[in-house]
Amino acid sequence: MSAMPDFKAMLDDRRARWPWLDHTVVAAQRYQGQKGDYYAAGMTYFSVLALFPLLMVAFAVAGFVLVNQPEWLAEIQSQIAENVPGSFGETISSLIDTAIESRTGVGVIGLLGALYAGLGWVANLREALTAMWESQHESGGFLATKAKDLAALLGLGAALVLSLGLSALAGGGVMRGILEWLNLDSVPGVGVALRVFSILLALAGTWALFTWVISRLPREPVSWRSAAKGALLAAVGFEIFKQLGAIYLASVTSGPAGVVFGPIIGLLVFVFTTSRLVLFSTAFAATTRESLADAHVPAPDPAVINTRLEVSDGPGVKGGLALVGAGALAALGIAGFRNRRR
Repeated sequence: MSAMPDFKAMLDDRRARWPWLDHTVVAAQRYQGQKGDYYAAGMTYFSVLALFPLLMVAFAVAGFVLVNQPEWLAEIQSQIAENVPGSFGETISSLIDTAIESRTGVGVIGLLGALYAGLGWVANLREALTAMWESQHESGGFLATKAKDLAALLGLGAALVLSLGLSALAGGGVMRGILEWLNLDSVPGVGVALRVFSILLALAGTWALFTWVISRLPREPVSWRSAAKGALLAAVGFEIFKQLGAIYLASVTSGPAGVVFGPIIGLLVFVFTTSRLVLFSTAFAATTRESLADAHVPAPDPAVINTRLEVSDGPGVKGGLALVGAGALAALGIAGFRNRRR
């Protein structure tokens, strides 16, 4: 009977030969040790929580648009009446009228709710990134911390808009229009080149976004170079995951149950997986050689010197008898010495 293989020894051997595998294992240990899944779950919670106030804001914006475009409102209500007959269609039309009338209140409540959820989300994200870097930071006051979180949220929004702009520019329609304007659309192989260029441009936008997130959102400054390495891993994984997500949505929305529950489940999986990907990539960036060399090493505890004082109560009974005997022998010896001299 053959012995079971020693997987730990095999892994240690592979880690010694392949530095990238050793780095991945160290990053996974950092991710697990710093409770990466716990932080990812918190980010997912606040992301889903923010959906409802954002929907309220969207309804308010739609209300402001429709109140100034009555022909659009009439067209929407007529389409509802045709496709949803009976009392249910009338109920939907009345709900639309109510939403338009209360658009200001709905918008204000939605903005306040989105602000609360957004601050909670970015605070959890910053704490998670700081934990992955194992950075030491002093917690400031409540208002100062929230102000910094709000600035980080606005900065993240700007970076996200920039990244989405690059992704939109990388879209096939925009690039194809540019090629037609340059009269290059009939060049052989231009379609393949356009596809490759679009993917690379979208990847560059995602890479820039994740580099900013990993390097600037932690509560303490970190290395740009290490953050860029981790962000590249996150960008590649995110682009692959987006393609898989598109396939998933196309498959689950084919049935009535999938139309109702598929997008919700897909959103939860997407947010949770993306959060884990970002945090693991941050742990990967935090465990590069230069990051470990610059890591904060806590000072050892101060040495405490204790003076040890032992107090003796004097010799015991045996000690006293021994001293008496020694004294008697000494006296006899002295007396004998004197007698000899005489």
